[in-house]
Amino acid sequence: DFRGARILTGSEEGSFGWITVNYLLETLVKFSFAEKWEHPQDAEVLGALDLGGASTQITFQPGVAVEDRNTSVFFRLYGTNYSLYSHSYLCYGQTQALKMLLAALHQDSLSGQISHPCYPRGYQENVTVAELYDSPCVRAPSTASPASVLTVTGTGNPAACGTAVQRLFNFSCGAQWPCGFNGVYQPPVRGQFFAFAGFYYTFHFLNLTTQQSLSHVNTTVLSFCRRNWTEVRALRRAARICYLHTYCSVAIYILTLLLDGYKFNEHTWSNIHFSKQAANTDIGWTLGFMLNFTNMIPAEALEHVKGHQPGLWAGAVSFLVLAIL
Repeated sequence: DFRGARILTGSEEGSFGWITVNYLLETLVKFSFAEKWEHPQDAEVLGALDLGGASTQITFQPGVAVEDRNTSVFFRLYGTNYSLYSHSYLCYGQTQALKMLLAALHQDSLSGQISHPCYPRGYQENVTVAELYDSPCVRAPSTASPASVLTVTGTGNPAACGTAVQRLFNFSCGAQWPCGFNGVYQPPVRGQFFAFAGFYYTFHFLNLTTQQSLSHVNTTVLSFCRRNWTEVRALRRAARICYLHTYCSVAIYILTLLLDGYKFNEHTWSNIHFSKQAANTDIGWTLGFMLNFTNMIPAEALEHVKGHQPGLWAGAVSFLVLAIL
């Protein structure tokens, strides 16, 4: 019985992740020394960056009024109002982004042989046209036969990989307002951010989750992307082998998304915290959804209950015992 069930919008998913992060880090409400739940006066809320398989979300409290109401979200939590910016980019999760990248490389060659600059040298795989274009995020050429087998060969060229990834985005903004990418309005990023899900898993594999500088991150990613397939396989680090060949492309994709898409730079990069958990709890939208849902349920009015003196209770109990006997 799916009564009352619905599919969350991308903006809601990002916003509920934002609530989860800030609730766990006690920026929304905190149990004080006076043993009361209070709004912390000096706490600054954090932004949330989520990277899934199909979409990516950015949510934060901007320092200016949100000009586009389609990206404006309002919450009232624990007696405090929060006006947020939140947007979800469908098809820009890591799985679909890699699929768009491979499809673009295929359409450049229009042959059965695809040179993939983001895959390690020495790596090779076969994929059918039907498998490549089985998503609404990519459109198959009219001349492509679904049963055709494509051979994908890695070339390990990080510079060419970066160029290919850049082509997945449109970074030009119109004169109407500032934007992130693809013409979507976005005010300047502000404050500290938690980057979780796909952001964390990729950077954790590369040992880049301990607040390293942007230059160190770039150097590490480029060095990894130059490794051949034999060297990459030797760096398994508990990662599933079926994903090993994708870490270079996802890392470059993440850097492009954060720097060119969301407009972080060398000064604001240190504000991003790559983490799987907050306060020893996994981060996701579910906790934020329930916190917001229960916040919208009004508390029941307290009933007036008249208490009796202890002596009256003792007399009543004694009377009942005697009556039973």
